[in-house]
Amino acid sequence: MIHITVEEFAKKYVKGNPGEKVEDVKSRLKATLKEKLNGSKCQVCGSTIWAIGSALGGFEGCFTCITGESDDSEDYEIV
Repeated sequence: MIHITVEEFAKKYVKGNPGEKVEDVKSRLKATLKEKLNGSKCQVCGSTIWAIGSALGGFEGCFTCITGESDDSEDYEIV
């Protein structure tokens, strides 16, 4: 995964999704990151959650369960 800050990702996300507000995205990302750091696991398989995907995808899930892919080398994750 490519590490990125909450601020950087929120700006990138809103740029590509103009209907979203930076502060709302940041709030969702921070809440999900807190859950990840507190040990939240994927609701499907029990792996560590993907904070970005969980914040934007609507459920706490790992990269693979959210995307159906196994290669996360080109995707972002909050640090």
